[in-house]
Amino acid sequence: MKVVFYGSADFACPALRALVEHPSFDVVGVITQPDRPRGRQGKLTPTPVKLLALKLHCKVLQPSSLHSPAFLAQLRYLHPDVSVVAAYGKILPRAALDLPRFGSLNIHGSLLPKFRGAAPIQRAIMEGCDETGVTIMRMDEGLDTGDLLLQQSTHIRDSDTVATLHDRLAEIGATLLVDALRLLAQGKAVFRPQPEGGATHAPKITRDDEWIEWETSKRRVWNHIRALTPGPGACTWLITEKGPKSVKILAADFERFVQGAPGEIIKLDGDGIHVASPRGAVIIKELQAEGKRRMLAAEFLRGFPLRVGQKFVSRLPEATEREK
Repeated sequence: MKVVFYGSADFACPALRALVEHPSFDVVGVITQPDRPRGRQGKLTPTPVKLLALKLHCKVLQPSSLHSPAFLAQLRYLHPDVSVVAAYGKILPRAALDLPRFGSLNIHGSLLPKFRGAAPIQRAIMEGCDETGVTIMRMDEGLDTGDLLLQQSTHIRDSDTVATLHDRLAEIGATLLVDALRLLAQGKAVFRPQPEGGATHAPKITRDDEWIEWETSKRRVWNHIRALTPGPGACTWLITEKGPKSVKILAADFERFVQGAPGEIIKLDGDGIHVASPRGAVIIKELQAEGKRRMLAAEFLRGFPLRVGQKFVSRLPEATEREK
């Protein structure tokens, strides 16, 4: 079976490797986004999928537009039996979706119809879900609305961050994709429409999403931190005598049966920085001040002495914002 693979981000890499290493599949082309300037010096940087594809000796295409006649001509020349899309980052036009004889399959990091959209892994943790999973679906022109082929669930562990859950789902997706393509090749694939009820959305994480709301429950704050670790990081303001300081919280735990105003530091000890939240407290284990490297709480306290009663806040007063 001749496969064209669309992917850009790390999530797609296990699936690409699984296809290249499987004797039943011939990856005739890898389509990924163009190299982009990164870092302070703006150095052009390839996508993770491009780096892996070159290592695996795959043909790489980086079209600036999927609608261009030149790209569609290249795609037709490859004569793919099926297209696979995983974390590519652009919507495929109908002409590209329908070109392979088996159509196009997508690897999505949720149990559809839950968490349709760009950030299903982060949103599942933020929402405190007990489980999530991977869906292989047939793509249509909607946003993750295509017919379902295969799904596999996984428990969201208390120890999970977005990084660990992302990597586990990527590996599940690779295995599930191989099973899906086997079913297609054998004529045994059975697609079913997504249920009409239960659809939720997982929009892209924005800067506004990064801020911790200390007024919510301790568990919701803890989930928020896990969903944004290691990046972009859950943000908060630390109120100091020299003015507010922006801080990212990168690891935390929580405890019950303690009281204090939301965001108030109620204890400093070897476990970390205990910050009150409704019905308990969040224990900050690792954090990073703006312009500084990430540190364990004990190390942070040596360089940034805090005191009980000091506060973290979700938003600054408007007057303070204007002064910054």
